[in-house]
Amino acid sequence: MSQEYYRVSANSKGQVAIPAVLRRKYGLVPKTRLVISEEGDRIVLTPVRLLIHRLRGSLKGPGALKALLEERAKDQEREEAKFQRFFGRKRKSR
Repeated sequence: MSQEYYRVSANSKGQVAIPAVLRRKYGLVPKTRLVISEEGDRIVLTPVRLLIHRLRGSLKGPGALKALLEERAKDQEREEAKFQRFFGRKRKSR
């Protein structure tokens, strides 16, 4: 994979123009959302849709949902314990 380099300048607002060849290659149109990150000494622009595509399936399976439900159950238990300490009785069920 050969790397192409393009020279651009930032204006007084820090804005740069992405060369047309790269906009076409990556499907960048007006209002395309980009994420800016640093990788070592580089500034990297990544279209949000590409990030979403890379993350697809990363939360698959019951693990994330199970952890969320367990955390909510613990929160409920803590709140119930606070209620009992304050009022000296259990809360009515909803």
